[in-house]
Amino acid sequence: MTAKRKAETEPMRRKSDNDKSAASSINVNKKRKSRDKKDESMPLTQRTATSVLGKDMHIGAHVSAAGGVHNSINNALQVGANSFALFLKSQRKWDNPPLSTEARDLFHSNCEQHGYNAAQHVLPHGSYLVNLAQSDEIKASQAYKSFIDDLHRCELLGIKLYNFHPGSTLGDSRAAAIGRIAAQLNKSHKETKTVVTVLENMAGAGNIIGSTWEDLRDIIALVKDKERVGVCIDTCHAFAAGYDLRTPDAFHQTIQAFNTVVGAKYLKALHLNDSKAPFKSNRDLHANIGTGFLGLRAFHSVMNHDAFQGMPMVLETPIDRQNSQGKAIEDKQVWADEIKLLESLIGMDPESEEFIVKEKELCQKGEAERKKVQEQVDRKLSKDANKKKKGKAD
Repeated sequence: MTAKRKAETEPMRRKSDNDKSAASSINVNKKRKSRDKKDESMPLTQRTATSVLGKDMHIGAHVSAAGGVHNSINNALQVGANSFALFLKSQRKWDNPPLSTEARDLFHSNCEQHGYNAAQHVLPHGSYLVNLAQSDEIKASQAYKSFIDDLHRCELLGIKLYNFHPGSTLGDSRAAAIGRIAAQLNKSHKETKTVVTVLENMAGAGNIIGSTWEDLRDIIALVKDKERVGVCIDTCHAFAAGYDLRTPDAFHQTIQAFNTVVGAKYLKALHLNDSKAPFKSNRDLHANIGTGFLGLRAFHSVMNHDAFQGMPMVLETPIDRQNSQGKAIEDKQVWADEIKLLESLIGMDPESEEFIVKEKELCQKGEAERKKVQEQVDRKLSKDANKKKKGKAD
């Protein structure tokens, strides 16, 4: 080839090589993305059959339903969950598009394919925007519209239990606010057929409704159809509100108090969360299992309480972690590990070396966070005491 011809063809050859290189790069990226996507959908742990556990304990987590409610099932599978919670729509806004026929059908088929009983072990969570105790007529109507929309979605999906926060008095009398909640529930029960509205106990005091068993009892007393109402006990909320669970005796006293005041038949589900905040702090701060002020012994009592069999038991523990670049990411392995940890407690001897070592390890892991929150609580108590003392002096 002449020098002139070579000079003319070199740019073409270089371009061709670059195109091949680019194409190769695209193919590699496609393969990498495909592989990453596949990895994300692969189980982090396998589900354990409840028959193997020795007790019918359905432990799971509140998983994402981004992209459609049917996606929640794959997300539950990924962490080895035998039950799960989800938001049926965006809980950050009032208006949402209706549930699509495709998402509904996929939810049904995915549940059937993977052995999830939607009526027994799926526990949707209501929007945090909704306050059924709202006295303002326009705002109350807005809250009810969102609430009843979720109940209709439950019935389309074959879901029987729907969990929600009772609400706030917003400064009105507690009795009046409780009356409004019950009235909204009675109205919703007339507009639906099967879904059971499940009240969640709360951690806060003041205007917050549901931080005592008596609040829950008083709402239920005003609900006409007692078969359509129930309770979900959140372990963190109960502890923060003053119901102790840390020792076997304290656990049984708390459950007995619930059974006496509210009634055992109304307990439909549990939220399994340790507490970053101390006892009676009225602070809703979830901690990972065994790392908070509740500790692993409390969850041993939960996992070995026969009356909890068959109920959805859902983790809402924190899974945000920092990656190597310092960016916050969700690490679902945390839930996968915690589900296995809770399952391992079933039938375990709490005096065994295995339990004692794990209890100590988790306690040490959460020590710094517990100390930080305890100091915050102590400062607030001191500040409140000084204000009270000053008020008396004035």
